[in-house]
Amino acid sequence: MNNNFKILAVFEFSTEAHVTKSRLDSDGFTTMLMDEKTIDTDPLVSNAIGGVKLLVHKNDFEKAAVVYNEIRTYQKDKNDKDISCPKCSSTRILIAPIQRKNVFYMLFPFFEKTRHICNDCKTIF
Repeated sequence: MNNNFKILAVFEFSTEAHVTKSRLDSDGFTTMLMDEKTIDTDPLVSNAIGGVKLLVHKNDFEKAAVVYNEIRTYQKDKNDKDISCPKCSSTRILIAPIQRKNVFYMLFPFFEKTRHICNDCKTIF
C-alpha cells in the first residue's frame, strides 16, 4: 500500500466500494481501491482478505471522512425507523464488530445477539 493513502472504509463487495469512490471522486478527492480485482474474481474470499479497501490520500482523509459519514447507510429497526443512540440520541448507528469471547459463539455465531455502535460517540449498545 502506498504511504500517501489511508484506508477510509472497507466493503464486502467492489460494487459498494465503487459507489462511494465515485461520490468522493466527483467531490475532488484522490481515491483508489485495493483488493478489488481479487474479490471480483472470487467473492468468497472477501472476509478472508478483509474486503475491498477504499483508500483516500492522507491530505484529504479528514474531509473525505466527513463526506463518507454523510452518505453512508445507517441501521434501521424492523419497522424501518432510525435507531437512536441511548447516550447522544444520534441516528448514525452501525452494527458493532462481533467479539466472540465464548467458545459457544465461535461454534454457533448465529446465536450471538447483534450489537450496535454509535458512529458519533462510539457507544456500544
